[in-house]
Amino acid sequence: MIEIEAKELFEGANRKFLERSKVLIERRVSERNLCGELKSCLEQELKDFSIKGYYVDVEYNRNDEVIKRYKHTTSNLGAYKLKQLTCDLIVHSRGEKGLNSNNDNLIAIEMKKNTGKQSIEVLNKAKEADRKRLMALTNNYEEGKGSVLKYVCGYALEIFYEIDYAKQVAEVEYFRKGKSFSKDSFPILDNEKG
Repeated sequence: MIEIEAKELFEGANRKFLERSKVLIERRVSERNLCGELKSCLEQELKDFSIKGYYVDVEYNRNDEVIKRYKHTTSNLGAYKLKQLTCDLIVHSRGEKGLNSNNDNLIAIEMKKNTGKQSIEVLNKAKEADRKRLMALTNNYEEGKGSVLKYVCGYALEIFYEIDYAKQVAEVEYFRKGKSFSKDSFPILDNEKG
C-alpha cells in the first residue's frame, strides 16, 4: 500500500532531519530553511527506498503549465471555490510519464513554527487553514481526468508538521483520504539547550 510506504519514507527522513538540524532549530531559522533541510533528508531517503521516480520540491506551484488549484469546501452543501496552491514541501513525479502515472502525488507537507510570538488566535487560524488544505489534497476528485487533472488532489499522504519551541517537540499529524488518521511527537532540542 503506497500510503504505508510514504509514511515509512517520511519517518526515516524525519529522523535524519531532527538529528542533522538541531542547530538550525535552536537558532530558529526560517520555515523555508527548515523545509530545505527536510527536502535534503527526503531526497536521501528516496535513494534507499523502494519507491522510485519521485522528486522533492519546496513551494512547487504548477500542475504541468497551470498554477496548482484545489477545491476548498465552503459549506456542508458541497459548495466549493478554487484556491491556488503552494505547498511547503511535496514529493511527486512532476507529472512525468512512466513509473508513477497512477500515483503522481505522493506526499505533501505543511510546516509551521510555533515560536510563542504569534497570538494563539492567529496561530490557530493559520494551522486550521493548513489542515483544511491538506484534507482537500488527500481527497480524490474524478473531474477533469485526462492529460492534466482539473484539480490537484489524490496525495497518498499529507503531513502537518509543527515545530513547537515551548514544548520542544515536532508534532506531526498525518492525513489520508481527507481525514487525519495519526499523530506523533518527536523531541527537537536537548533539554539543556531549550
